[in-house]
Amino acid sequence: MTTREDVLAARRRVGGRVRRTPVSRVVLPTPGGDLPVALKLEQLQLGGSFKIRGSLNAILNRDAAHRDSPVVIASGGNAGIAAATASGMLGIGCTVVVPASAPAVKVERLRALGAEVVLDGERYTDAYVRATAIAAQRGAQQLHAYDLPDVVAGAGVIGLELAEEAPEATTVLVAVGGGGLVAGIAAALAGDKQVVGVEPSGAPTLHAALAAGSPVDVVVDSIASDALGATRLGDIAMDVARRAAIGSVLVEDEAIVEARNLLWRNFRLAVEHAAAAPVAALLSGAYTPVEGERIVAVICGANTDPTTLPTD
Repeated sequence: MTTREDVLAARRRVGGRVRRTPVSRVVLPTPGGDLPVALKLEQLQLGGSFKIRGSLNAILNRDAAHRDSPVVIASGGNAGIAAATASGMLGIGCTVVVPASAPAVKVERLRALGAEVVLDGERYTDAYVRATAIAAQRGAQQLHAYDLPDVVAGAGVIGLELAEEAPEATTVLVAVGGGGLVAGIAAALAGDKQVVGVEPSGAPTLHAALAAGSPVDVVVDSIASDALGATRLGDIAMDVARRAAIGSVLVEDEAIVEARNLLWRNFRLAVEHAAAAPVAALLSGAYTPVEGERIVAVICGANTDPTTLPTD
């Protein structure tokens, strides 16, 4: 279980070591007309995504047995970049196990940060098995990309910031992969705002879990799978989803691409496909606000190849 108290402790622990990212208020063209939306710009965070918040919290709160040990994590990219960034800040060694499907731009970033990169398997689940073995062999602290209490609580600090930066918002739209971000934010807000998870139709971990009543394996096939590529919702996310009544919306890859392109063309925000998912829900009409509803969308990361952005 992850609670608001855990999130508050994470904010005290991490303190000024990470950036307090800004909120930008924009107007988006939606099927129902122009819609004012607040964007929480986590792509400006250290390491290029929200993930540094959780990794740093977990390392700072490590138990005595791992006080001087290195860190190991399985990651398709962003969680590994965050772990490597946090480890570098604290002078700790870091090994990141990535699947073969990991984007080259993220692997190159990992190596530039000084992490040991191990390629193993086709999917995140394969990399996780290898990371677990390495952690056992080396006595290392093993981080999880999304299903570790301290990681979820660290991500949840975004929710505390949103309550202060966008108090008018009634609904928070959050991209979902394994569910750590949406769970942390929902735990932090403790029912003060509605939290809705947005995920590709080709990677519906939250949607499938809510339908089944518990996490289930899903087939992942999406343009955003490098960041939203978990094949199963995390147990922590499922627990919070039940307690906080987190909603779920699916979007198509075409809508994600359109949203990513619009964020660049209209606002010069260079983001990865996963980060555009909440905006895609609004542009496509997959999520239609009711009268009086005020929306904030979390833009979760920017670790992308800039050559794939529109040129016009």
